[in-house]
Amino acid sequence: MNRPLVISDCDEVLLHMVAPFRDWLGEAHDIEFSMVGADFANALRHRSTGDLVAPGDIWPLLGGFFDTEMHRQQPIAGAVEAVGKLSEKADVVILTNLTDERQVARARQLRDVGIEARVFTNQGPKGPALQAILAEYQPSRAVFIDDLPQHHGSVAEVAPHVTRLHLCGEPLIAPHIACAHTLGHAHARIDTWDKALPWLLERL
Repeated sequence: MNRPLVISDCDEVLLHMVAPFRDWLGEAHDIEFSMVGADFANALRHRSTGDLVAPGDIWPLLGGFFDTEMHRQQPIAGAVEAVGKLSEKADVVILTNLTDERQVARARQLRDVGIEARVFTNQGPKGPALQAILAEYQPSRAVFIDDLPQHHGSVAEVAPHVTRLHLCGEPLIAPHIACAHTLGHAHARIDTWDKALPWLLERL
């Protein structure tokens, strides 16, 4: 029988993203990042004018961050150790919503902090990408971990047998993200690895 499989997101699950992105926006672009509510589009303002950053400018800013500033991203507390423990019982792969040309940089970034795992890049809903990973690995059971409820919804639609954990390890945004467990798309919402790891190991 094949091993169990853990399919994990990266940003805000394994590595902090919003906090270093916020710092870089202030330093390099004189932009203030302040999350009020769940709408990322309303979180960025030009300090000089107080105006919101135009929606069309947000994606280029995110792209610039991932092109030049990934070294700023540090592990979520307990994430590296948790992946190590999970790897003893299961295969662990990363399913990250970055463009394909950033796959090598993401894998290197994770390796540099002590996470050795195969990286799959994706754009849009994660359900179809997860289906393709399951088809390749044919695991005895599978667990999906992500910080965004829409991805749990996507996975629940196409692979309802996969155990789904909603985990957002970034305190800056965790309170503002709708709970996938409450919405019925995830089996649990746990935002710290010290509590998430025992839950995951029990289900593997």
